[in-house]
Amino acid sequence: MTDFSTLPLVVIAGRPNVGKSTLFNRLVGRRQAIVSDMPGVTRDRKEGEALLRGRKVRLIDTAGLEEAAPDTLFGRMRASSESAVAQADLVLFCIDARAGVTPADKHFAAWLRKQNKKVLLLANKAEGAAATNEVLEAYSLGLGTPLALSAEHGEGIAHLMGEIADRLPEGERVREKPRSRAKPLDEDGEEIEERPAGPLRLAIVGRPNAGKSTLLNCLLGEERMITGPEPGLTRDSIAVSLHDEIGPIQLVDTAGLRRKARIEQDLERMSVSASIEALKMAEVVVLTLDATLGVHEQDLQIARLIEREGRACVLALNKWDAVEDRAATRQAIADRIETSLAQMRGIPVVTFSALTGAGVNKLLPAVRRAHEVWNSRVTTGELNRWFEAALERHQPPLVDGRRLKLRYMTQAKSRPPTFILFGTRAELLPDAYKRYLVNGLRETFHLPGTPIRLQLRGTKNPYAENKS
Repeated sequence: MTDFSTLPLVVIAGRPNVGKSTLFNRLVGRRQAIVSDMPGVTRDRKEGEALLRGRKVRLIDTAGLEEAAPDTLFGRMRASSESAVAQADLVLFCIDARAGVTPADKHFAAWLRKQNKKVLLLANKAEGAAATNEVLEAYSLGLGTPLALSAEHGEGIAHLMGEIADRLPEGERVREKPRSRAKPLDEDGEEIEERPAGPLRLAIVGRPNAGKSTLLNCLLGEERMITGPEPGLTRDSIAVSLHDEIGPIQLVDTAGLRRKARIEQDLERMSVSASIEALKMAEVVVLTLDATLGVHEQDLQIARLIEREGRACVLALNKWDAVEDRAATRQAIADRIETSLAQMRGIPVVTFSALTGAGVNKLLPAVRRAHEVWNSRVTTGELNRWFEAALERHQPPLVDGRRLKLRYMTQAKSRPPTFILFGTRAELLPDAYKRYLVNGLRETFHLPGTPIRLQLRGTKNPYAENKS
């Protein structure tokens, strides 16, 4: 498997609203970046992998280049885009062919010429013959021959892919090795579920202004995400790669999740949808809270969504350095979690300050432990020895005057741990007894905080219908 961080880096740059995100989506082959008619939607660098004429590349969509003071939001966005350009093997500089060459295009083209980078000039939105004159005008930017295309309609994209591949450093094509179809067996002779290859997939979620982007920057050791006092700075889900001492991690920072009643704009709806999609694709989710505010009802709603999706979870209490009475705060949060999230009992909690970096080193080890628990498997023999003891301690209740006959259990899969309980009329088992079994599984087999699924498979009595 090719290391994503070693792929040739292609950066899409240009002023706002020239179609950079549309082009990014077209090249990666899926709708990965949020696209809107509103200028300035992209704020953080968006990364993706694209296959262009047999070459894999690391593609980056950047925020629009604008003149602004360094301490403003637009100034921070420009600094992020300039940082991406500095690392690029090839820069795709986009202009809007319908608008023609603007003073901003000229300014940033002059800046690009000084960067000593390979640049491919793209005249986007060049549908039909109407934009021919504007495309020819792009020669004046001094960046070579402009390539006319329409990212929205797919015109000129195939030619663009070839041009990009020709300008990249020499490299070999990546060939994936065929996987064996034979699965290993456990001690009971049952197939062991195969683990997908690749990095651990980790998502950072939470309400706006909880410090998610600051946390990602701290983990990376660089100002990768735009941060500041303004809530809701992150609009799209941004994936980055990092390594800990165990291996690679694909880390996704997401937009803040607010209550549905407070989501008003279409752009924010798209941001929330992207955040939820990132959560669903993750293996482990870090739910980030502002420790100075405690546990909000929206935090609990996000935690319940994580549990419903069957993801491992780590509770991250940020801004811990600003908490005055830490013992009382920790106890209050623990009590709220215990009463409101019984289905995630034992969820790991990490306290830190993303701004200063104090305690952040505890987060990834906790994530790795949660991932290991989420992947846990229990052999059928071990499971049924526990199950027999659980039945002796507490017999199943009567249902319609008859006692349920529960026979045996097996673990169907992990990720999350999923168990199947077989027995006569097992599907009628009351919720209270299911909770008793789930709590026993969690305690006995050391499954703290992870979602546990218990499926019921009943068997009908063949003589029941013949009884008079």
